[in-house]
Amino acid sequence: GAHIACEKISNVAANILEDARIGIAPLEKSTRYVRFDQKNEDGSYLFYREPRIMESRYRAAYLETMELLFETYSRQLDAMIAFVKRSLPIEAIEVRHPQSGEPLSYQEAAKDEKLKKWAEAAYRSTIRAHACDVLRGYLPAATLTNVGFFGAGQAFEYLLAKLYSHDLLEARNLAESMHQELNQLIPSFVKRAKRSEYLADSFRAGRAVSAELLSATPVAPATPVTLVDYDREAEEKVVAAILFPHGRHSLRQLRELAARMDQSQRRKALDEYLKRRRHRRDKPGRAFEQVYYTFDMLGNLGLYRDLHRHRILTQERQDFTTAHGYDTPPEIEAGGFKAEYDRCMDKAAGLYGKIHKDFPLEAQYVVPFAYKIRWYMKMNLREAVFIGELRTMPQGHPDYRFIVQEMWRKIQEVHPTLAQYAKFIDWKTYRLGRLQSEMRTEYKKSALDKGEL
Repeated sequence: GAHIACEKISNVAANILEDARIGIAPLEKSTRYVRFDQKNEDGSYLFYREPRIMESRYRAAYLETMELLFETYSRQLDAMIAFVKRSLPIEAIEVRHPQSGEPLSYQEAAKDEKLKKWAEAAYRSTIRAHACDVLRGYLPAATLTNVGFFGAGQAFEYLLAKLYSHDLLEARNLAESMHQELNQLIPSFVKRAKRSEYLADSFRAGRAVSAELLSATPVAPATPVTLVDYDREAEEKVVAAILFPHGRHSLRQLRELAARMDQSQRRKALDEYLKRRRHRRDKPGRAFEQVYYTFDMLGNLGLYRDLHRHRILTQERQDFTTAHGYDTPPEIEAGGFKAEYDRCMDKAAGLYGKIHKDFPLEAQYVVPFAYKIRWYMKMNLREAVFIGELRTMPQGHPDYRFIVQEMWRKIQEVHPTLAQYAKFIDWKTYRLGRLQSEMRTEYKKSALDKGEL
């Protein structure tokens, strides 16, 4: 295997890279904890100058729109931090003692100098991250990011073939750069990597036949989460898989047996299999992989980027677009930023519509993170539990916490018994959910400084 870093690539390219699943482990720069108000040496903001757009009649409008989005983000960042501080003053927060877990008001924590220091540092970090969360909707898909990978040689070979075969120039340029670097590390594994006419032609044929077959069908309205299909015999499948490793019976025979069991017998098997879970890291076993769900998803580009990183499932997205509208965080409206926010979103949508007529793929670079995109996720119950219990943790972004909670409401409706075993899903809402994890971080930093960890 090999490590490779792809720096200063667009979020469009980053998502193409992160589509790779088997044998690839990506790590991307965060939009939640890093400010994106930095500039290049020439004073311009950090976004991708797509060559076809830059050589077209849209060049000036593209540069103007990108600068507007970044300038507005940068100008509002400190103002949003100040607004969040006013809305959620430190005097009103509650923290937990990083060792005992005891809930403490700020006034109680302030009686101890160390706790006071940790609480204030955690509060500052949380407020800053919350402001970045709120404003990341301004960031366009052209925003430059960094992605590091560790991957197996065979995985890199296929990834390079996909990139070489892509219709976007940035993807093909990335293939060349990555290939040069990997040739120095694992040359025997990537020597056959090249453009695949099969991949390129299949992609274009898919677009052509879709345009032909879908042109007369209007797009129906949709909710954020739709459960498209699921296993009707889920309990029987799980119970049979629980019993299978411990006997000599066939899976078919065990499924027939599970179907004849009454509810109390099936429940006993499930309880014995799962009742010892102490926390989310005690994952359900492979029996939960027998049950599948397909979700049709509609959510903003920012939350899609977060959920896209899950690997043990099937995901497919549509192109980034402004066609489905955009989300407006409540802080944007409450803080008095909505008029400017709407103007920025409208300007980006207007430019997207113009560019899309000539360059439909390249138009994606204009789309701000606030705009909704459509994708689907097909996963087994084991992965659904993992995603549900991880992505609803208090420190998660409110957007993806909501959409994952919606996924689990759909699962509860069709499989109420099985859903009970995902017992570490957090259904609460939080104003500053990151605060407790930041408090623990401050404690660990202090312990490291003293050599206690």
